[in-house]
Amino acid sequence: MAPTKFREEKSRYMPPKFGTSGLRGLVTELTPELIASYVRAFVAACPQGEAVHVGWDLRPSSPAIAEMVLQTICECGLTAVRCGHVPTPALALGAMNAGCGAVMITGSHIPADRNGLKFYLPVGEISKEDETQILALLDHLPDLPERKGDEKVNLTCANDYIARYTDAFGSHALSGLRIGVYQHSSVAREIMVAVVQGCGGTPVPLAWSDTFIPVDTEAVAPETRSQLATWCTVNALDALISTDGDADRPMLIDANGAIIAGDVLGPITARALGADILCTPVSSNSMINQMDCFTTNRRTRIGSPYVIAAMEDILDADIEAKVVGYEANGGFLLGFKAAGPNGSLAPLMTRDGLLPLLTPLAAARAAGVTIAEIAAALPPCFTAADRLQGVDQNRSELFLKQMKQDAGYRAAFFASMPPEVAVDNKDGLRVTFRGGDVIHLRPSGNAPEFRCYTEANTHQAAVTLLETHLSALRDRLT
Repeated sequence: MAPTKFREEKSRYMPPKFGTSGLRGLVTELTPELIASYVRAFVAACPQGEAVHVGWDLRPSSPAIAEMVLQTICECGLTAVRCGHVPTPALALGAMNAGCGAVMITGSHIPADRNGLKFYLPVGEISKEDETQILALLDHLPDLPERKGDEKVNLTCANDYIARYTDAFGSHALSGLRIGVYQHSSVAREIMVAVVQGCGGTPVPLAWSDTFIPVDTEAVAPETRSQLATWCTVNALDALISTDGDADRPMLIDANGAIIAGDVLGPITARALGADILCTPVSSNSMINQMDCFTTNRRTRIGSPYVIAAMEDILDADIEAKVVGYEANGGFLLGFKAAGPNGSLAPLMTRDGLLPLLTPLAAARAAGVTIAEIAAALPPCFTAADRLQGVDQNRSELFLKQMKQDAGYRAAFFASMPPEVAVDNKDGLRVTFRGGDVIHLRPSGNAPEFRCYTEANTHQAAVTLLETHLSALRDRLT
């Protein structure tokens, strides 16, 4: 076998592990025994309330894994609540409102040969400390109780999630707007149509797929971008919306077919909701440093658990703080009771893909401008991002370690760039160069991928930086 092929095959068998979005791994390695062990450890390590709610996305393996999860919860003596196909934020909202824990079966944006579990406490996502306790119990699982629990069915999560937004935004928030909905295999594909219609817009459903499509809102392929732009033109759309597989990451395309990045949607949404404090990973767009509508922005490591921890620190100091979080992928976390155009929005401190779609569109419509005009009025700072897939984890970690420790090795890799002026090792390697350009390199924590983020003062410059250094990474890592 050729060396490159060997590396590709080896990378496919990266064992299941916890990352920033829960447990992830190849479906073939997510055995009933492994699933049961993680669920039992979760139940033993974390408070659950009266029951554990279970939902899943539309990838082919999810229903069978859900059955394993439901069975294990019952074997642990708890009530398992079957919620069916439902977005991750909708499941979290339903479970939190019921004071219960939850398990979401999803691989989010990664290919269908992989899947995973995401765990929730009655108060929201598990923390890194909860994760540590779960992992510690995997090899020391307590005995199962003699009495088994029961199973119930609750199919109201989706409708409650829809009502959250139609009630808060009202029936006229999107009036006069013709909005495409790229449905593909998103578990929110019908919900997006219902919400657009409920808020007064005209939904145009597009590209329903019976085959799972791994949509990554941070790495949209050129052919997909072209198709999105074509749909906008052919259907005379004011905007086009979509999400990743489990609907915790948004994608918003303006009437010209341009994707508005998640870390642009974040500040727009935060400003429209009246937030004062932002918590966002170090990879997010630096434009917020130039926006005087926010009193504080706190940078974290990449991943919603880190964003949530920062938000909780702020709320511990001031329970009334108007704090939000968002990530470069667009997932938005609401930490305070916010006012929508027609009603209030309760806090939801888990990544949500719907709020950062609706809020900017409603704000643009209320101001009598397009979403493209709102984005264009922000400080001129542009990002681009993509990733290499099928990358051996050991190889990528060794490369990153050398880049961090050896300034000469780093300078050789960045030979086309001006001298570096700042290096941030908070999460991966983020280098700022003279003139302000930024390149951020980071391996995935739970998939055989390596990501590259760039930032520049024009969109084309950011894209050029990305293409150049993604090619250089491909030469080094594949």
